[in-house]
Amino acid sequence: MHVLIIEDNQDTATSVNEFLKALGYTVDVANNGITGLQLAITKNYSVIILDLNLPGIDGFEICRQLRQTARRQIPVLMLTAKTSLENKLEGFNSGADDYLTKPFSLRELAARVRLLTGYINCTPIL
Repeated sequence: MHVLIIEDNQDTATSVNEFLKALGYTVDVANNGITGLQLAITKNYSVIILDLNLPGIDGFEICRQLRQTARRQIPVLMLTAKTSLENKLEGFNSGADDYLTKPFSLRELAARVRLLTGYINCTPIL
């Protein structure tokens, strides 16, 4: 399973990266929207973990471009501090498959990634 994390907060990106790698995932990290969109369009990922507040291009626009312009159907999990119902609805309307707010549990994030990728037959996340 190959995961793309698009997250500009270095601490968050590092902790998610290390946790997913420990579970056996291959992980790429982009720290801005432009690089993240380029990777999402040019490489094959099982899932994308996408922050919303990014330099360059925000997460809503990345998701819209993936769905409408690039026609990519990679599962997208939005991971963000934006907690309002309006933001959640905008996330889903832009094409997100799931939406998780910060602060979050790494175990919950991993469980959601596992469900989005269809990776059901694996070691439970304890």
